Amino acid sequence: MNGFSISEYHDSSEIYRKLDVLMQQPVLKLKETALKQYLQYFEEKCNKSKEMITEAKKFIPGGVQHNLAFNYPFPIVVEKAHGAYLWDADGNQYIDFLQAGGPIILGNNYQPVREKVIALINECGPVTGLFSEYELKLAREINKHMPSIEMFRMLGSGTESVMAAIRLARLATGKKKVIKMGGAYHGWSDQMVYGLHIPGTGGFEAHGIPGICRKHTHEVYPNDIDALKKKMSSNRIRGGTAAVIVEPVGPESGTRPVDKDHNQQIRELCDQYDSLLIFDEVVTFGRIGLSGAQGYFGVKPDLTTFGKVVAGGYPAAGGLGGSRDLMGYLAAGIEGGKKRVYVGGTLAANPMSSAAGYYTIKEIERTNACEIAGKAADRLTKGFKNIIDDLNLPFVAYNQGAIAHLETAGTMFIKINLPRDVIRIKSILREIKVRQHFMEEMGAAYMAEGIVTLAGSRMYTSLADTDEVIDDALERFGRVLKNIEPAKLNVT
Repeated sequence: MNGFSISEYHDSSEIYRKLDVLMQQPVLKLKETALKQYLQYFEEKCNKSKEMITEAKKFIPGGVQHNLAFNYPFPIVVEKAHGAYLWDADGNQYIDFLQAGGPIILGNNYQPVREKVIALINECGPVTGLFSEYELKLAREINKHMPSIEMFRMLGSGTESVMAAIRLARLATGKKKVIKMGGAYHGWSDQMVYGLHIPGTGGFEAHGIPGICRKHTHEVYPNDIDALKKKMSSNRIRGGTAAVIVEPVGPESGTRPVDKDHNQQIRELCDQYDSLLIFDEVVTFGRIGLSGAQGYFGVKPDLTTFGKVVAGGYPAAGGLGGSRDLMGYLAAGIEGGKKRVYVGGTLAANPMSSAAGYYTIKEIERTNACEIAGKAADRLTKGFKNIIDDLNLPFVAYNQGAIAHLETAGTMFIKINLPRDVIRIKSILREIKVRQHFMEEMGAAYMAEGIVTLAGSRMYTSLADTDEVIDDALERFGRVLKNIEPAKLNVT
């Protein structure tokens, strides 16, 4: 599998078996003395961050502009990024496994791309509003690696890309319903903030959205192909299924992994019910391989949404691709009498973002970054498993190429089905709160040990993560895990 970061696809049934064991245990906790020491790190070593965030809260809701920046006990202010590392305002160094949420596959502030972007800005500035040669270069490059993308339209974000894909699917099919996998994240549009993080929650987590906006959005559990078939069948008399949208490695960047044949089964159902299959490759394109998850699984979607790596970690990263016939609905301008999907964005496909995406893809190909980053995540995951086994902990480690997971709290695996479970919602919320707080404490402990993660449970690796970096990180993770309060556990 040259060019892919997935050296082997892990058996999802075994992962879920271990996750079930984790969820049957009481929520563990860090030793009180260790937690106190970790939190003391922030008070003693992160004074400038604390001062700035305190001031920011006067002008910015919650003190930060991006969900990824929320950290317990308070967000860290970053001033420098290079390779595998970040440095905060107080000069503290961290191994970066957040990777801005996934796009930094080449490592932070990668010089060959940075130099090209600076040269372009010096020549024409970041945006003109008119066509740039890099729009064509980027589209050609994506088509080269992903043959299903005969045409590509760049947009401003992954959220916008999904909005456009759904609108296109409804126009092309004349149908209304959209089905997603419960727990998956496809941006924050009104119709997609549904079944977020935890399957079965519907619109519970996002408010200020009229119910009618989600009238035609449905969710089914990942890996439950029978439930999907049943839903698509019932939709035939309710407006039809315009599209099924999936994160092809599983919801939340593979946090809920799917069976290896699951995407092919969905493909067959979409063909049977004349619905479009949308692959959300915002995270997976250029991370598990330049041909994305569709190349790895050998499944051809009708539409593919892009973000993150498509602009190399630079702003305005988004896009939609598919067949020439479907993408024709997105053509700019007005063609008399022809229906079209209207999309836009002042900064979409700006020269800076297009050039950054193009040169990033070229560098990924030249350096074989996906495979190298994937091997780093393999090494990280193997190390996690060794530590877990040595300490007899019920935690679960797994990865999909350069996306690694270490589940210690299992917050997203709480079983809930609204509105059926509304009568026990208070107890469910209490459990979610307890598990989420433990995740936050673990994230704080990792950071105090010099490691930045996503929510204390997900790690993205990059070309910059050498064996030495990974081994150093494992020592730091190990120190945290050794500070878990002992408990009587059933880990069979």
